[in-house]
Amino acid sequence: MIRPAITRAAPLAMLAPILALTACATTSGNDEATAPISLETMKETVRTLSSDEFEGRMPGTPGGQMTVDYLVEQFEAAGLQPGNGSSWLQEVPLVEITASDFAPLTVGDLSFDHGEDWVGVSYRQTPSTTIDNSELVFVGYGINAPERGWNDYEGVDMTGKTALILVNDPDFAAESLEGTFDGRAMTYYGRWTYKYEEAARQGAAAALIVHEDFAASYGWNVVESSWSGAQAYADTGGDGSDQTAMNGWVSNDTAAAIFDAASMDLAAMVEAASEPGFKAVSLGMPVSTSFTNSYRRYASNNVIGVLPGTERPDEYILHTAHWDHLGRCTPNAAGDDICNGAVDNATGTAGLVALAEAHVEVGAPDRTLVFLAVTAEESGLLGAEYYAANPVYPLSQTVAGINMDGIAVRGESRDVNVRGGGKSDLDAYLATALQAQGRTASPDPAPQAGYYYRSDHFPMVKRGVPMFYVKSGLDLVNGGTAAGEAAEDAYRANAYHGPDDEYDPNWDWSGLMQDLDLYFLLARDLAGTTDWPEWYEGDEFRAVRQQSCAASTGGC
Repeated sequence: MIRPAITRAAPLAMLAPILALTACATTSGNDEATAPISLETMKETVRTLSSDEFEGRMPGTPGGQMTVDYLVEQFEAAGLQPGNGSSWLQEVPLVEITASDFAPLTVGDLSFDHGEDWVGVSYRQTPSTTIDNSELVFVGYGINAPERGWNDYEGVDMTGKTALILVNDPDFAAESLEGTFDGRAMTYYGRWTYKYEEAARQGAAAALIVHEDFAASYGWNVVESSWSGAQAYADTGGDGSDQTAMNGWVSNDTAAAIFDAASMDLAAMVEAASEPGFKAVSLGMPVSTSFTNSYRRYASNNVIGVLPGTERPDEYILHTAHWDHLGRCTPNAAGDDICNGAVDNATGTAGLVALAEAHVEVGAPDRTLVFLAVTAEESGLLGAEYYAANPVYPLSQTVAGINMDGIAVRGESRDVNVRGGGKSDLDAYLATALQAQGRTASPDPAPQAGYYYRSDHFPMVKRGVPMFYVKSGLDLVNGGTAAGEAAEDAYRANAYHGPDDEYDPNWDWSGLMQDLDLYFLLARDLAGTTDWPEWYEGDEFRAVRQQSCAASTGGC
């Protein structure tokens, strides 16, 4: 059963021994600050992982294997124990599918060109994909959310049909965060991953999402490039036959033309789909297309280390960070074609090592601490998804977790950026730790983009485990929010996912060390209590956590 809601009685007293150890050591960024969180460990680990020798840490390459070997060495040196029985590794089977020879997408008498008008892939491991005269059904936002009283599929049998689906969720254009689907803030029901999953559950042959720049938070160029070429997926051991035959996108202009041919208006249908009680509508036109697929299987590894708990070792606090990056990529002006991924995510990976060292030095807490370096995040959270589907430690016994993805190196901040706040009892833990640091929580500046659903904590979240995703703050001690936003914008424009995301010995590490300090406090607090954080009433992940707990004899 889920425990009663958490009350944070005397939280600072609980953290006092930890604060005494960390207050003088981890917030200044001073090179001599080595306990309990080692700045030197952070510098050396980030420098090593992002060196050209590791060739961008692409899974399935020599650089990827070097990364795995290095992390095993570092986890062992930090004082952890192997996290998968006697092994440090969890093998992650992957499959890469490349589609080619695309026929046009035909809808009734209309014909649309691949790339410019639509994109599509198959998650199935099959030599060819054919959609032949499949009835096109507009299913609004493609949401089935019983706890919110919403089901776009009610009364329609989607077997063999193609679902045409709107991106985001029904109240994404709201000015506030109030609404059936949290207003402007995207819920998981707004993510394209959910929409394909639900279409498959409904028996659809294919699913096509209507792209719109604001609702998606990116342009059609991102869709076209991301959904072309090789696509990597977790190899679940089957052939993907539980998925739709094709998942894809159509441009907004393509969708408008389709609705016009059906004597309907796209804007009017979007408005109708945004209201409670919407019913799916057949557009009265068949959909057809085809393409060929080639695929290869290969394997990578998650790296897992543990610090066993002293009192409740079968209750787990999870730390996650992805070790992979993009390998070789488009060269910069200097001809450098290695995407080193220093910030993304050598910083988070190094954070696993440095935090492990610190927790070992302080001593094992009551609950077990798990340090999980996952593979293939850049291919779609594949290592994390594999772990969540095949957990070494039962998710019903996993109390909560902390995800680290791209820790900023722009100096100390007065705040942190909270993604996924207002969803669970974890809010109280964060408030306690921030109070101890003298910092504040700032809301997600782009809630409509759904960033909480886009990093390695999320495969655990969607299976019910409450997880923190707290990012570096923008309100800098030196320069305020203007300086923080400028630094973030410069990184996004000049380094992110490019060859210039490289280690710089002149970085200001003080803000990164603040963030590690915060993650350390959160883990110690969670590991020292008997409470189990809950999702708030009405949250989309509350029901799955309750089901997981009800089926468990030794967990929540």
